[in-house]
Amino acid sequence: MTRPTFENELKEIHLDILKMGAMAEEAIDKAIYALKTKDIDLAQKIIENDDKIDALTEEIEKKCAIVIATQQPLASDLRLIISAMRIATDIERIADHAEDISQITIKLASEAYIKPLVDIPRMAEITRSMLKDALDSYVNSDVELAKSVVKKDDVVDQMYQNLIDELEQIMKTNSDAVPQCIQFLLVIKYLERIADHSTNIAEWVVYKITGMHKHDWETK
Repeated sequence: MTRPTFENELKEIHLDILKMGAMAEEAIDKAIYALKTKDIDLAQKIIENDDKIDALTEEIEKKCAIVIATQQPLASDLRLIISAMRIATDIERIADHAEDISQITIKLASEAYIKPLVDIPRMAEITRSMLKDALDSYVNSDVELAKSVVKKDDVVDQMYQNLIDELEQIMKTNSDAVPQCIQFLLVIKYLERIADHSTNIAEWVVYKITGMHKHDWETK
């Protein structure tokens, strides 16, 4: 494999990741909209669309394996390939969690919600913005933007804990609400995991650019 061919392969992988990321962002937005509006049809479409993201992940992994097998990459090239594979895996898991939320939407569609959905969509917006910033940092090789994503994870963790406390209080005072509260606990857990995966993406971006893992650059 010649160097120009090698670089074209890397570009294809890069574009596939951006496509995956855009699909995952859209899945988060639509999953929360479907939850708010009890849109079963939209939730079902998100579930069905997850297969496309899974297929893209497999395609990226295959392309990365071919690149590694057919040409001995330089250290910096190898970082790009490893980061691409890891980032693709995190995006796939983000999309899986959007699918999980959509499954819950279908379960709860016939029920009156115990309270208006305000804090969950707010938490979802922050997690989606983390994914967007992580992907932007990947596109622009922006280390500082990537590090800002990592810091924002603490905000999501605090929102997650606040919502747990609120839902636990509702369950203590209204036993009939327990089954629905459990479903909402799952929703916020999935959102918290989306934030974690977005953080992972940002950390892989820093590694791609600097060669340093989080424990290394946090001590500098």
